[in-house]
Amino acid sequence: MKSVAEEGKTAAIVAYLTVIGTIIAYFMNNDTKNPFASFHIRQAFGIHITFYLLGVLVGMFDSWLISSAFYVCIFILWIYGFVSAVQGEQKEVPLVGAQFQKWFSTIN
Repeated sequence: MKSVAEEGKTAAIVAYLTVIGTIIAYFMNNDTKNPFASFHIRQAFGIHITFYLLGVLVGMFDSWLISSAFYVCIFILWIYGFVSAVQGEQKEVPLVGAQFQKWFSTIN
């Protein structure tokens, strides 16, 4: 008998592979409604939305220092979420993970 994390692991991992991956993972999880996959889909979606929204603001600055810090922060969030999904754990990404779970609670 597989655990909930093992059943939803594929969708959880796919969710972190670009925005298209998040959309694919959403539809992969649409029938089963696996809570593990849903958790990671919300986390990945939040990271992607944060990247695009903050990217617009960071793009207004003409500073490689600000841009570099932005990319490093987003990359760290992405790695944290991706590794958590691969390991079969439900860890919220630092600082914003709890907010992602609240804001995107309709994604299940």
